Amino acid sequence: MDRLLMFIATGAYSGYLPKAPGTWGSAVGVLLWLVLCRLQPTSYWSILGILFVIGVFSAGAAEKIVDRGDPSLVVIDEIVGQLLALSLAPAHPAAALAGFALFRLFDILKPFPVGWVDTHLHGGLGIMLDDVVAGLYALAVLQLGLWLVRMM
Repeated sequence: MDRLLMFIATGAYSGYLPKAPGTWGSAVGVLLWLVLCRLQPTSYWSILGILFVIGVFSAGAAEKIVDRGDPSLVVIDEIVGQLLALSLAPAHPAAALAGFALFRLFDILKPFPVGWVDTHLHGGLGIMLDDVVAGLYALAVLQLGLWLVRMM
């Protein structure tokens, strides 16, 4: 069971890749988005919700398995945050790249309340929620940018 939990929590072991595991996890999120973006919205949001719940459970278990709080090899949170950031994006490479960059920016900079959630909530829920908030920021800015491009 520990192997399955670690497989999920580390984004199919992408969290073990050297240098910037969160970026690798976000890249896995973009690849997953390429598969999911053609689904009906209800299906997309249902899968995203299921991944969030599984992420809370597997990230919390991974903390216990490796005996470290919010270990960097856990990237299911980046995958879910990235999927959230791209949830309303058109299936276009420029949108995917912009959503990827925006999510990484908000995940790294941790503007309020991302940083607050990161430092005040712990366990699987805390691991997941700061990236969900970063994903919401990226979603909002990406949608604003897409709206501005359409207005031009």
